[in-house]
Amino acid sequence: MVSSTREFGSTEAAPSRRSAAALLWRRLSKNALSLVAIGVIAAVALAAAAAPAIMPYDPDAPDAEHALEAPSARHWLGTDLYGRDQLTRIVYAGRVDLLVAVAATAIALSAGAALGAVSGYRSGVVDQLLMRAIDTVQAFPSFILAMGIAAALGNSLGNIAIAIAITHVPIYARLVRGEMLRIREMEYAEAARTVGNRPRRIIFRHLLPNCFPPVIVQATLAMGFAILTVAALSYIGLGIRPPTSEWGAMTAEGAGYVVSGEWWIFLFPGVAIMATVLSFNLVGDALRDVLDPRMKGV
Repeated sequence: MVSSTREFGSTEAAPSRRSAAALLWRRLSKNALSLVAIGVIAAVALAAAAAPAIMPYDPDAPDAEHALEAPSARHWLGTDLYGRDQLTRIVYAGRVDLLVAVAATAIALSAGAALGAVSGYRSGVVDQLLMRAIDTVQAFPSFILAMGIAAALGNSLGNIAIAIAITHVPIYARLVRGEMLRIREMEYAEAARTVGNRPRRIIFRHLLPNCFPPVIVQATLAMGFAILTVAALSYIGLGIRPPTSEWGAMTAEGAGYVVSGEWWIFLFPGVAIMATVLSFNLVGDALRDVLDPRMKGV
C-alpha cells in the first residue's frame, strides 16, 4: 500500500512540474522584450560554446599585416592593434564572461541561501551573529570590495568569480532570511516540526525550496551585474589579463584608439557587454512579473 501511494505521488508530481513550466513559459512568452532577451542570451551562450568550431581565426594569434583593419568582408568587425579578428575575440570572450558570471552566481546563491535560511529559521543569537557579519560585508561598496579581493587573491578566473560571489552573498542571505521569517510560521512548517523532522531537514527540505521564486529572479539580475563587474575589473587591470579574450579588457585596449579613428576596437566589445547585461536584466524583470503571486490568476 505504501509503495503504491509513493508511485501515485511520483506520477502526480511530474505532470504538475510540466504544467507549471508550461504556465511559466506561456506568461513569459507574452512579453516580446523578454523573448528577444532570451534569444540574445541563448545566442551568446551557444556561440561561446561552439566558438572553436565556428570561428575561423585564432583569437590570440597576431597578424601584423592586417592590424587595425576596419570592418570588411574578411573581418566583419575589423581587427585590433595586433591584427586579431575582433569577432572571433568577442565570441571567445563570451566564454570567459559567462563562465565567471555563472560560477560567481552559483557560489553566492549557495552560500547566501544557506546562511539566510539558517538565520531566518533559528533567529535569536544565531540570527544576530550572521546578520552582523552580513552587515560588515555590505558596509563596503560592492565594486570596491570586489577590487580589493581580486587584488589580494590574484586575477585567475576562479579568484575573480570568488571576489564577485562574496559581494553578492549578502543579497541572497537577506532575501532568503526574509522569506524564511515569513514561511516558518505557516501550517506546513508546523506540521513538519510536529511529526519530528530534524531542524536541518525542515530548513533545507521543506522550507528553503519555497524561498526560491524571488531568489531565481535575483540570480538572473545578478548574472548581468556579474558580467558588468568582471568587465569593469578587467578594464582597470584587476580582472582577466591579456592576451585572454575578455570584453572589458578588449574595451580598455580600444579606448585609446577612438580619437585616432579606429572606433571598432572599442565599440563592438562594449556593445556585447551592453546587450548581454541588458538581456539578463530584461529576463529578470519578466521573471519577477511571472513569479509574482499576485499574477497567478492572470
